Amino acid sequence: MRRRDIIRSILAVAGIGLALYVFFSARSCVKERRWLALGPIENHPVRIYDVKFAQEFNDLNDTQLEVARAIGISPVANREEAEGLKSKLVELKATDTYVIDSLTHSIPFLIPSAKELLDDIGQAFRDSLVSKGLNPYKLVVTSVLRTKEDVASLSKDNINAAENSTHCYGTTFDLGYWRYVKIPDLRGRPYEDVPQEYLRAVLSQVLKDIHDRGDRCFVKYERQQNCFHITVRR
Repeated sequence: MRRRDIIRSILAVAGIGLALYVFFSARSCVKERRWLALGPIENHPVRIYDVKFAQEFNDLNDTQLEVARAIGISPVANREEAEGLKSKLVELKATDTYVIDSLTHSIPFLIPSAKELLDDIGQAFRDSLVSKGLNPYKLVVTSVLRTKEDVASLSKDNINAAENSTHCYGTTFDLGYWRYVKIPDLRGRPYEDVPQEYLRAVLSQVLKDIHDRGDRCFVKYERQQNCFHITVRR
């Protein structure tokens, strides 16, 4: 085959490739415009009900403390001391299912089993939202490990609550029940908001399912703090 014929063949193939690229790109743009024109991704709620918080989540503080002292760490003085306990504590980072609040009286550390419990709750919450026809949100962790410095600060307002908290042992975390983080919009098409009451109901159902197994966690409904106070049991 002469050189001129080879060049013509190459140009023909390139031309076909370019034409196909333009065709599929244009079709993709049309589909994208149609997708965005559909508007917000709606919720389709099913099987959503509230748990009776005060009745279902009322594990006594003394009971939680007994377990926390048995399986948790000894109270630490400050963050630096906590960071030195890498064999006993895990530092929390934001995940696909929860975020860490701007902690003012605690630091983001838990014993491994408590971290595993938090991860399981986060995933169960995400899965439950999907199964109930609701758009995705993340949980907000509002309090974690309290150091002796945190306790001293809290003691100025409420010495009993600070000194007798399971938060001092790395076994406990709080999840806000009125605060959640909406997942970013999907491909430019926004998710419809989920009412806070629905999100709280879903979280309460998830916690009840895990709590009722009887060996995984304690849960206390904290009305004033707007959170569920959760302590791992093993």
